[in-house]
Amino acid sequence: MPRITQSDLQAYLDEALPPDEMAAVEAELRSRPDLLRQLALINGRRDAGVHSVGEIWRRLRLSCPPRPQLGSHLLGALDEGQAAYIDFHVRIVGCRYCQANLEDLRRQQDETAETVKTRRTKYFQSTAGHLRKKS
Repeated sequence: MPRITQSDLQAYLDEALPPDEMAAVEAELRSRPDLLRQLALINGRRDAGVHSVGEIWRRLRLSCPPRPQLGSHLLGALDEGQAAYIDFHVRIVGCRYCQANLEDLRRQQDETAETVKTRRTKYFQSTAGHLRKKS
C-alpha cells in the first residue's frame, strides 16, 4: 500500500478494506505515530457526531444491495442491470460485506434437508429446559 490516505483510515475503522490492505494499514499504524494520531482524530470526530456525506455513505453501506436482492442474484432472478451492478460491486469494488452475505446465502442454498433438520433439533434441545409450560 503506497500512501495511506484519510479515506484509507476511515475504511480501516469500518473494516472495509481487503485483508491485505487492512494488514498494511495496521503495520503502518504501529510504526507511525502521526498516522495513529490521524486515526484518533477521525475516531474523535465520529464520536462527536461530525460526519461527511462520504462517511455516512460508507458507514451505512448505501451502495450495498440488500440481502434479499443478493439472494435473487444467486437464483438468477434479477434483470441484467441489477445483476451487472451486483457483479461489479462484489468483484470489482470487492465489498467484503456483500461477499460474506453471498457466501452465506450459497451455503444455505447447498444445505440438505437433513442438515437443516439436525440443526433445528439441536436448537430445540438446547432451549427445551428454558421453555415454560402454559398454566
